[in-house]
Amino acid sequence: MATVVVALGGSLLRPEVEGRQSWLQGMVAVIMDSVESGSKVALVVGGGAPAREGIELAGSFIEDVSHLDRIGIAATRLNATIVREALSEGGLDVSKKIPESTTEAVLELGKCDVVVMGGTEPGHTTDAVAIRLAIQSGAEKCVIATNVSRVYSQDPSKNPDAEAFDELTLRGLQEIVGPPEHAEAGTSQVVDPIGVGEAVEHSLPLDVLDGRDTQEIRRSLFGDEFEGTRVRG
Repeated sequence: MATVVVALGGSLLRPEVEGRQSWLQGMVAVIMDSVESGSKVALVVGGGAPAREGIELAGSFIEDVSHLDRIGIAATRLNATIVREALSEGGLDVSKKIPESTTEAVLELGKCDVVVMGGTEPGHTTDAVAIRLAIQSGAEKCVIATNVSRVYSQDPSKNPDAEAFDELTLRGLQEIVGPPEHAEAGTSQVVDPIGVGEAVEHSLPLDVLDGRDTQEIRRSLFGDEFEGTRVRG
């Protein structure tokens, strides 16, 4: 049975996103169809607005980045619980646990069709967790569902002339996001540089796409053409 891993950016659940209830219902339908097609699915959910707000609140007097990371991790597990309960309500065989490590998530995948988790430990984002989980579970690729349409040479919100890529090599992506080092808590790249470093090391393919459209996630999971960036070795 094939395993698929999806990193869901926390921004997809943020309060200002119009129609986020419909988005969540759409995700349930996508995961249900994927399971019915014979796949096991692992979802790794980011912290989004709750993480940023918590880090901003405490950041004025907490200097240790690992302490701020733990605030973000707690937010990811809250968001993961929201997604997990929605999937369970939809009738899916989803793990009752929110795993706190990728090793635990792999064990849960052996028992259930679907596993949902958030962050694990300070030092990296949920993108890196998803990539690590994809490697450990033997997934063919990792889907990075974020709030941009594809990978750009620079931040398109800051540089409207940034080049968009339909295809990239893993090393090309590493050059764009920077060296595999942990950034300041609460900041984000299109893909976590640490995660990209692990994908490079293990030649793990990545699909980077706009997760606000659940149909793009569906197309990627089913191996169809999708709007986004295919990152291969």
